[in-house]
Amino acid sequence: MNRLLKSRELWLALAILAVIVLVTLRFPRFSQPGNLLTIFNDTSILMMLALGQMAVILTRSIDLSMASNLALTGMLVAMTNAAFPFIPIPLLIAGCVVVGAALGAFNGILVWKLDIPPIVVTLGTLTIFRGLVFVVSGGAWVNAAQMSTDFIQLQRGSFLGLPILSWFAIVVAALVYVLMTRTPWGRAFYAIGVNPTASVYTGINVGRTKFLAFVLSGAISGLCGYLWISRYVIASVEVAGGYELTIVAACVIGGVSIAGGIGTVGGALLGALFLGVVNNALPVIGVSPFWQMAISGAAILLAVVLNARGERSKGRIILKKAEVAA
Repeated sequence: MNRLLKSRELWLALAILAVIVLVTLRFPRFSQPGNLLTIFNDTSILMMLALGQMAVILTRSIDLSMASNLALTGMLVAMTNAAFPFIPIPLLIAGCVVVGAALGAFNGILVWKLDIPPIVVTLGTLTIFRGLVFVVSGGAWVNAAQMSTDFIQLQRGSFLGLPILSWFAIVVAALVYVLMTRTPWGRAFYAIGVNPTASVYTGINVGRTKFLAFVLSGAISGLCGYLWISRYVIASVEVAGGYELTIVAACVIGGVSIAGGIGTVGGALLGALFLGVVNNALPVIGVSPFWQMAISGAAILLAVVLNARGERSKGRIILKKAEVAA
């Protein structure tokens, strides 16, 4: 029971429920199943990206280039579809995953082989990838009129009452959960986050493990490149601008420790869902965009404080101060 009460996922789920209830008291339609399903669907891309970021953060790294990776792969797939609309959509999606994974591998190689700090590497590739979007497109946009009907409609369909986009998020979450909990790779992510030095003595290649984490985050970014463009039917340099901060925020709110080694798939999903619910609730109750940013920032700071307190362990007192005789 005590373990359940200390569960970060439980309290985060209760916080999401509390927000829904409070907004519903004023606007009853907010909690209708159709609206909640729309919120989940709208948050699906963020959920997937948060899972990719979680894998990297677990290894004491960070990937600030995910949004730029998404924008670049999205532009490439949009241009390919506009030029060759006969290419099957599953093949285009597979291409996005491969290109995204390659971009992630580029980050991983720099971190692994050149031993450059991940934040420095991904800050650099953030700009490089975003610049490449402009280079390959010549600054032009690809809009809905240039995209094929199949390209746009695939993720807008539904299956068993759920939108296909939501199914993408569910499948990715299931795969990442299996990876993290049932494979040596997942255990290695956690191990090097807890103690990279000790991990070496257990036979774990720390550099290669970080490389694989970047490949995973890149592959998910590539997949989301297609999903983002087909959902919003516009490909441009500005796509997902600044979204990397939202991705990191979802992880932090979900209890993923920036120090590495701590975090769960459920926590990352709930962190993203919390942001999705809050971002949908604040406009409904008439909160201005400026206050929305302030409230989101406050939620992130609170999450960081809670993470820090949860990770802090009480030291054992082995020497007590001697009493001074009067």
